Amino acid sequence: MNFLKYTKLYLLISALVIIPGVISLILYGIKPSIDFVGGSLLEVKFPAETAVSTQQLKEAVQDTYQLQSVQLSGADRYVLKGEMVQNETKNKILAKLQGTFQTDVVELRFETIGPTLSRELLMKTLTAEAIVAILITGFVARQFNELKYGLAAILAMFHDTLVLIGVFSLLGHFMGVEVDILFVTALLTTLSFSVHDTIVVFDRIRELKVKNPRTDFKQILNTGVTETLSRSLNNSLTTIIMLFTLSLLGGSTIRWFSIALLVGLISGTYSSPFVAVPLLLLWDKLPSKWRQKRN
Repeated sequence: MNFLKYTKLYLLISALVIIPGVISLILYGIKPSIDFVGGSLLEVKFPAETAVSTQQLKEAVQDTYQLQSVQLSGADRYVLKGEMVQNETKNKILAKLQGTFQTDVVELRFETIGPTLSRELLMKTLTAEAIVAILITGFVARQFNELKYGLAAILAMFHDTLVLIGVFSLLGHFMGVEVDILFVTALLTTLSFSVHDTIVVFDRIRELKVKNPRTDFKQILNTGVTETLSRSLNNSLTTIIMLFTLSLLGGSTIRWFSIALLVGLISGTYSSPFVAVPLLLLWDKLPSKWRQKRN
């Protein structure tokens, strides 16, 4: 099958997915959790018979605590996030909730992250992303003895990064989803998914080039994609099913982490044959086009 016949369609699909996310990033950015901006997190549980809404919680503590958000984290469980407070203020918040709703309120979790630690975590995250990109480019280029393989792999990796970050920018704007340290873990895992599948395809292309040195490069690319596509899909599908189930049935603390992995895996599975390989073909065509222009 001539997969590369539809190269423009593949790139158009990628653009239709990436552009809305990029626009959202420019207009709204991403919604960071206290992991990156600092603050306090208090998770509480109400008795099952007590009916409480997030709006009621906000109104109950607005005089005591400057809230950023209130989220339902499970049955009768709520997460309150806001400015950094100490234990004394936290106890006042609990007492305020108990007095307002006339019921026992159980503290499940209380975390405080200072602004210095949050800035350090953000810098380490950005540094890790840069190091991963450089090492992967160098490793792939060295293994395949050609720079174009490394650049195609890294561009496909950035494709998946933009897809994932763009999706969570949209989710943050419309659904209030925050980006935390688990999202960073999902992002780095997505990069490994992407590069792993890409290297499998590239390795098959390299083998075909050695066996058929006189065969047209475009035909070799098509054959490489054809012979590895079913393997990549089968491997990814098992993980996609698991992550989809975990996203639906898993606890609230890992739901968005599972969704981030799911989005990243789907994007990585797509980008390896339909972004990285077309980029190889475009790169191969550039020298001939330059020679034609010079002549």
